[in-house]
Amino acid sequence: MKLNSVVLYKNNAAFVTAEVAGGKYTVKFQTAEKTQTKPASYGEQNVRDKDVLFLCEGGTSLQSVLSCAQVAPLAQDMYEPSSSNSLSESVREAWELLCSDEESTSAEISFSDLWALIRSTKNPDEAYLIYLALANTVYFKQNLRAQMEGHLSYSPRPQEEIDALIKKASEKGKEAELHQQFIQRLKQHKLLPEDSRYMGDVEALALGKTDKSRTLHDAHIKETPERAHRLLLETGIWDITRNPYPVRWGISLQSAQESLGPAPEEERYEVPGESYAIDSQWSADPDDAIGFDGKYVWVHIADPASSVLPGSSIDESARARGSTLYLPERTSRMLSEESLSEYALGLTQKSKALSFRILLASDGSVEECTVLKTLVRVRRLTYEEADGMSQSPELKDLFLIAEGNEQRRKKSGAVQITLPEVHISVDPETKKVDIRADIHLKSHDLVREMMLLAGEGAAKFAFTNGIPFPFVSQESPDIPQELPQGLAGQFRLRKCMRKRSVGVTPAMHSGLGIAMYSQVTSPLRRYSDLIAHQQLRAFIDGRPLLDRDTMLERISAGDAAAAAAHKAEHKSEQHWTLVYLLQNPNWEGEAICVDKSGKQPQFCIPSLAMETFFTPKEQVQLNDAVRVKVLEINISELTCTFVQV
Repeated sequence: MKLNSVVLYKNNAAFVTAEVAGGKYTVKFQTAEKTQTKPASYGEQNVRDKDVLFLCEGGTSLQSVLSCAQVAPLAQDMYEPSSSNSLSESVREAWELLCSDEESTSAEISFSDLWALIRSTKNPDEAYLIYLALANTVYFKQNLRAQMEGHLSYSPRPQEEIDALIKKASEKGKEAELHQQFIQRLKQHKLLPEDSRYMGDVEALALGKTDKSRTLHDAHIKETPERAHRLLLETGIWDITRNPYPVRWGISLQSAQESLGPAPEEERYEVPGESYAIDSQWSADPDDAIGFDGKYVWVHIADPASSVLPGSSIDESARARGSTLYLPERTSRMLSEESLSEYALGLTQKSKALSFRILLASDGSVEECTVLKTLVRVRRLTYEEADGMSQSPELKDLFLIAEGNEQRRKKSGAVQITLPEVHISVDPETKKVDIRADIHLKSHDLVREMMLLAGEGAAKFAFTNGIPFPFVSQESPDIPQELPQGLAGQFRLRKCMRKRSVGVTPAMHSGLGIAMYSQVTSPLRRYSDLIAHQQLRAFIDGRPLLDRDTMLERISAGDAAAAAAHKAEHKSEQHWTLVYLLQNPNWEGEAICVDKSGKQPQFCIPSLAMETFFTPKEQVQLNDAVRVKVLEINISELTCTFVQV
């Protein structure tokens, strides 16, 4: 190989500038093309013969070679047999000359000889131009085996293969033209019905299934899930009732499929009397019931752990979900729908439960807790019905015990925060949204205190018996000496609270005012509670327990999945609240000032359980109420601007 030879180095043009020791050559090649702001840049590399493909001797310079190549025909020119491009015509004529008989399509011709057929006179600076022309044509194909052996050669393609390639290129060009027309319609928000076939990548981005969208890129629109969502709304592909958040957070919208089957037949203690499952009127999965026999407080919990063994496929599925997903429009259960009829409480004449029998000390604390496998007669009540029975012989003592337990916890520093809550529902047919305030009743406090007693009792039982167990704790909040009154004070308290933690060593749960606590009351819908039940049952049955590390690892995985579900729930509630406001454009409501420390006062709208910032018409004090209406809603960004009426 001589100096000034034109070669291919890594499929790009290069120029031999020097011969070095060891049979090597120095080649110069372009590393970056010239732009409006920067000149072209070049690099040099020492190579052997096997590292390059020889094109021609006697070139004048790399710049001249590249300059000639810049006028190379576009690929589509070379695919057009009738192209007026002279180089394209020359390539076609060379093919016709070689294919004068049928056997010639199997012939092999070198790059140099084929170049001689294409050009009557060889200009060394055109070597790379000719190479590009042959790379873009349908008439010749490069022989890869020859390239691997260090030289370039080509074979003419048969006519049927050329026709197929031309047809494919034509279809590709037509599709590109149609796509460009779609992009123009998209920018004008004038899509045709058939344009939905182009919007799949936009939907995928809006649903969090990808982080890229060719459609948004080509339309010069920012590639974010929120912008994709907005575009789908603007073009009518989606309507405002489409909720993308569960899928965006990777949550299944279908309940677990694998059935638990019937609970195993085993010896159970039959609890005398009747117990009460108190829940909201729309609850479909009652998993706790309470009772008092004059000596013991009984807290009965659904017993799916009787069938869900650690490490089983159902256990792994529940861990991957973390919790049941409660959306305004549907429920996606951690355990199968079929499990409710067998394991929820109060749906059959006698319910199978894991029960916490609690003996209270004189100060109201848990003196003794026994965990039993039981059969229980459960009567279901709504919160309203239970409130009406607060002075009845059946529930009066339980209400008194609950009040005493709440006072005990407050003396230990418990922080009770009460913020507005609402229940959001969506009609499955009309997609009409309904928002109703959750009225706080005494029976809510009753159930809460009984569940806390069960959590305290379970923690003491596990600690006393050396059971590796998920203990829940929380550090003391840093509460200022002076707190505002009313709702503003509740919001200030919320800011003071610290994150809870789960560990294998019991510690104070300061927020609850309980020295030792664990969550055990929702194994049908919360994976961490299910693990706690599995540990308790294994201990009762004398089976091996999960060790601490394995238990914490599984709880951590379940909690991570549950956190994603909770975020999806929160985003979904925000989404449907905005849909409600769009469906009710004349809505007006009361907003209460809860914080004035920022640039704008913070308000809470109790009827929507919504928080917002805006500047009122006049100065307000904490807990002042003003009348507001909606100014603007951006449903894809989950933002809503309110103004004072």
